[in-house]
Parts: sequence; C-alpha cells; structure tokens
Amino acid sequence: MSVRPMAMSTPSAEGVDTTGVHALLDALEAAPDIEPHSLMILRHGKVVASGWWAPYTAERPHLLYSLSKSFTATAAAFAAAEGLLRLDDTVLSYFPEFDADITDPRSRAMLVRHITTMASGHEAETHDRARAIDRDEPVRGFLLVPPDREPGTVFAYNQPATYALAAIVQRVTGQSLTDYLRPRLFDPLGIGEVAWLRGRTGRELGYSGLHATTDAIARLGQLYLQRGVWEGERLLPEEWVAEGTRSHIVNPDGGWVDWAQGYGFQFWMSRHGYRGDGAYGQYCLVLPEQDAVVAITGATHEMQKVLDLVWEHLLPAFGAGPLPGREKADTALAERLARLALPPAAGKPAPLAQAVSFTPYDGGCEGLPELTAVEVDAEGRTLTLVEDGHRLELRFGEAGWTVTEGPVPAAVSGGWTDPDTLALDVAFLETPHHVDLTCSLADRTVTARWRTEPLHGPRLRAMCAPRDAR
Repeated sequence: MSVRPMAMSTPSAEGVDTTGVHALLDALEAAPDIEPHSLMILRHGKVVASGWWAPYTAERPHLLYSLSKSFTATAAAFAAAEGLLRLDDTVLSYFPEFDADITDPRSRAMLVRHITTMASGHEAETHDRARAIDRDEPVRGFLLVPPDREPGTVFAYNQPATYALAAIVQRVTGQSLTDYLRPRLFDPLGIGEVAWLRGRTGRELGYSGLHATTDAIARLGQLYLQRGVWEGERLLPEEWVAEGTRSHIVNPDGGWVDWAQGYGFQFWMSRHGYRGDGAYGQYCLVLPEQDAVVAITGATHEMQKVLDLVWEHLLPAFGAGPLPGREKADTALAERLARLALPPAAGKPAPLAQAVSFTPYDGGCEGLPELTAVEVDAEGRTLTLVEDGHRLELRFGEAGWTVTEGPVPAAVSGGWTDPDTLALDVAFLETPHHVDLTCSLADRTVTARWRTEPLHGPRLRAMCAPRDAR
C-alpha cells in the first residue's frame, strides 16, 4: 500500500519557534550517550519538522521495541468496540484449556483490565519465570506465576502481561495483530507496510517486535491526540482513548521521573502529556496542552535524558499562535533537517595483498556467540560476517557510510586506523543496533561488541524486519 502524505506546514505558521527545534537538535547531537535516528514534530495536525540522520531514512522501518505495546492496546480497543473482548472478563476465560492448571486464586481473578494496565498483581517482571515454566506457551507460563498481591493493586512493568493481551486479541479475532489492524488502523491512517516479530507459538509478540516507520509512530500519536478521530471519521471509541491515556495505577519511581507518573492502557503518563516508548529511545510523545505530537527513534541507554531535552528545549517553542515574518528561519531549519547525518567512524580505505579472514579473539566476541569469522576482500570493499555458517556480505570502504540493501540492510563506516588495525562501525538500519568491529592484521583476530544489546537475540541475520511478515 502507498503511504498518503500527512498535511505539511511550516513551524512559524503553526506557532513553533525554530530556535527551540535547533536547540533540541544541538543537544541531541552533542550528547555522547544519545544517537538520534529520526525526529518528527506535528503541530495542529500538520508536520512542521522532520528529519532522519543518515544513514537512516524516512521510508525504512525501525524496530520499536516496547512502543509496540501502544499498537497492541489499539488492537484491543478495536476488539473491545466490536464486542470481541471485555476488560472486566478474566484473562483465564479466554484460555479455557488452562483452567485445570491454574489454581492460584489471584491468577484466576486476574482481569483483562489488569494486564492492560500492568497491574497483574505481580511485583516484578515475570518474563524469565514464565518462560522457565512453559517455554512453548507463554500465556500458560504467565498464569502459573502466582501474583504477589491482588490484581489491580500494584504496578509491575511485565512483558507477559502485554503478551497475554496480544494473545487474547489474536485468539478472538482469528487474525494476527497486523492483519487485524490493517483495515482498522493502518489503512485509514495511511500507514504503509509494517512487520511484527512472532514467538514460538506463531503469534505476533505484542509486547515488542513491531517494525514501523517514524511516520507510523507520528500518525498513531495524532490519532490519540484527536481522541480517536481521523479525517473526520471516528476510528477509536472516545471513551477508550480517555481511559487509556490516564493513570490507572501508581508506579514507583525507579530513578527516571517520567517513568513514575502513572500508567494507562499501554501508555505511560509523562510530566507533559503521555507517551508510548520502547527500549533504546523510541518515542511517541502526545502533548494535548500543546496540540502536538513528537516521534523519535534512536539508540541510547539514557531514555530519561532524551525526554529532559525535549521538555527543556522543544516544549517552550510551542507558542499560542502563528509567528509572522519567520520564513527565513523556517527555511534554515528545513535545510538543516534535510542534511542530518551521523558522524562516520574514522579510518582510511586500503587494499590488501590478498583477502583476509579474521577469527574472534580468544575464541569469542562479546554478545555475538555465533560469529565465527570476519572476512575482508583484497580490494577492501566487501566485508563478510560469518555467523554459524551463514554469510552476511556488506559493502564498505567509501567515504562516510556505505549502505548495503538486501535481507539485512546495514551501513558500514570506518577503515584502517593504522597499518595493522581495521576498525568498522556496522549499523543495522532496521534496528537501533550497531556492532563495533576491530580487526588485527598482525594476528588475524577480530573483537566485536554490540553498542546496545539486542533484546530479541544476538543473531546478525535477524537484525531486520521479518521478511515473511511483509
């Protein structure tokens, strides 16, 4: 399906001071522990600023991690509106085949409402415990972990809770989340292709694994900002939007203030507005007071810091009305956004006398257990990562970033930092993840490490949107 462009405007026409946007860009680019990949700002329903840091691009999907949860909640909203599920039904009622196994009274009393608001009664994440109990059926494993307290009384960010919600939606609709959402959400909003990771059961994960564009994030946020209405048509019940975007459960402060403002239906409350977010810096910020949406993708461990920078620099830029006479400022910002780029790794291209194979130093590479060799051709133009017999060929050796399309889209920068050392940065473009490689010509060894650790497993050939779902 072709994506319908969103309405466009200029910052000044929608009352956005470009100096605030520049300040946010400056701050993101200056922070050594934040790598921005994209930014979209919507005001009054129009795109006023958007940019992608090369080698990331607008049309490419990006792994959203737990921002997927907000899409799952939206699927549940449609199912509830169609009478296929009810928030006040027990979770167990949707899985009658487990009835004899689930004897704990708190597990039996757990409602769909409780798993939707991360209030299952567990005091901590249950992912590992549930998987240890039943690797093949996560819902059964989850229900066999006895809640510590009565459901609805305590918050715990809990992946199996959202997985169970996603499983219910897929069971009652008879469709995958993406197939169910396509005519109800994706097509009406003009969202193009998406892909969602599946688990061992064949279900889409729900709690994570959605690959979608920054544009898709922005459109979801705008739908919620408009309280479920899109282009004059009501898609989501207004009651669901109102309930889903308010706090239902008090969540403790784990050190990040914006993660202690309450939790709704798979949305976090924030100091300003509310949001969906995902690991390593994927954000859908909905700001009703400012009539604005901010979509961000990136790679960082400092997720609170990103929000701090948005609140500090961008929030004051939203004014009450148009800002006349700012056409040059609008143009300057647009030109800056069009040339955003991540700095490539340092290094020089250099041909070799012959092709060289580097093997992992000391028998292994950090976080990459199946990487058995790194090969470089004699021309210094092809990098091959050998993983458990699978070969991933990537181009490199050009100035800046060299992009390789294919099953696993990636970009490589870097080169020879001295006659003995080849240092390369490999960015997997449909994820937040990079691998840093350092190859020693003297002893034919390589060290490799993830800059951010993949949460769905370390296989290089899986660092992309699932192709069978496209």
